[in-house]
Amino acid sequence: MLNISNQPIDEEMFDEYPLKTLHELPHPRSSRRLGRWMLFFLFLIIIVLLLPWRQNINGSGSITSLTPQDRPQSLQNAIAGRIERWLVREGQYVKKGDTLLVISEIKDEYFDPNLPERLNEQLAAKQGTRLATEAKISALDGQISALGTGVTVDLASARNRVRQNQLQVGIDSADLVAIRRNYQIAVDRLERYEKGYRDGLFSLTDLETRRISLQQDYAKVIMQENKLNVTRQELANARLDLQVIQAKYRQEVAKTMSDRSSAVSSKASATNDIAVMRNKISSVDVRRGLYIIRAPQNGYVVRTIKAGIGETIKEGESIATLQPANPTLAVELYVRAMDVPLIQRGRIVRIQFDGWPAIQFSGWPAVSVGTFGGRVAVIDVVSSPDGMYRLLVRPDTRPGDQPWPKQLRIGSGVIGWVMLDDVPIWYELWRQLNGFPPSLRQEPKTAEKV
Repeated sequence: MLNISNQPIDEEMFDEYPLKTLHELPHPRSSRRLGRWMLFFLFLIIIVLLLPWRQNINGSGSITSLTPQDRPQSLQNAIAGRIERWLVREGQYVKKGDTLLVISEIKDEYFDPNLPERLNEQLAAKQGTRLATEAKISALDGQISALGTGVTVDLASARNRVRQNQLQVGIDSADLVAIRRNYQIAVDRLERYEKGYRDGLFSLTDLETRRISLQQDYAKVIMQENKLNVTRQELANARLDLQVIQAKYRQEVAKTMSDRSSAVSSKASATNDIAVMRNKISSVDVRRGLYIIRAPQNGYVVRTIKAGIGETIKEGESIATLQPANPTLAVELYVRAMDVPLIQRGRIVRIQFDGWPAIQFSGWPAVSVGTFGGRVAVIDVVSSPDGMYRLLVRPDTRPGDQPWPKQLRIGSGVIGWVMLDDVPIWYELWRQLNGFPPSLRQEPKTAEKV
């Protein structure tokens, strides 16, 4: 077998023996075939690693509406009341202005069925009070004008009396000066008569006559002085009367002005009461219109929170939920905070809706089946309570992309992938193994328009 012996061995002899181990040894041709397959798979792996891979950021969320007015809203009543009857059922489609619920009043101050008439009567009384107050103000204005005219006349008369008394004092003063001069002359003449009597020039009768005449002149002086004092007293009284007239006028004017101020205050109070009554009348009219709760827009009554007849509801309490019809659908995705800087408005998003079977290759969106396209419309500037950031994705209207299903409902769950740039598969594997975030070719713009 090792070709050591000179005698050859017949190979046919070995064929007669069952050498199982020899037959199971690998043949050289099988090794070469295995090597070729290994090289093929190596080249295939290298080619696959060099293929492009679309980086993406995944997130989950639900379906919502793009505008707040299309989102489910709770119907609330502005006033408290008691439910009288429901005119809709859950799931019913209603139009804007349709009656949903009728309630009745529960506050005793609004129980009177003739409350508007009573309020109108109170308003008419307040208006009459204001008219009477305005008439009083006009009368007081006339009184003030009359006081001004009367005091003008009284003051003119008092001033005239003062002037007259002043003139009379001047006249009496001049008369007193003249009488005193005459008295002085009489005194001098008496002295001469007494000297002439002593000298024998005049008789005793003439001397006594002169003495009597002097006494008369002295009496005239006393009388004139008294008259001057009386005249001066009358002048002082005239001046006092002038001051009294002025003080009395001021007092009467002040009292009239006080009455007028009170009347003006009463008018302002009446005007305020009228405004309050008008406001209350308008409030009552509006309140009576709130007994009927109407649909604010077209939509579906999703759920009634208050049910039954006779239940009371408070102001601002939710009574039902309304889903607006034909909402502008959008998807809200929640992504991690570390991925938000890589996302810009207008980025393409692939979406998988709950209930729609899909096969998604996140790195190769072109070969995905059952997913729908979208674009990032809104990126929240603040995070949610759980630290995630919300994205609003609107439908993608590019040609060739299928529209979103019409059967979608708000609140359904979704899974989305925000598409970034293309990188080789080996780079993506290396990034995933090291836990690095996706990379961009250029810095995102802070105010990129869609």
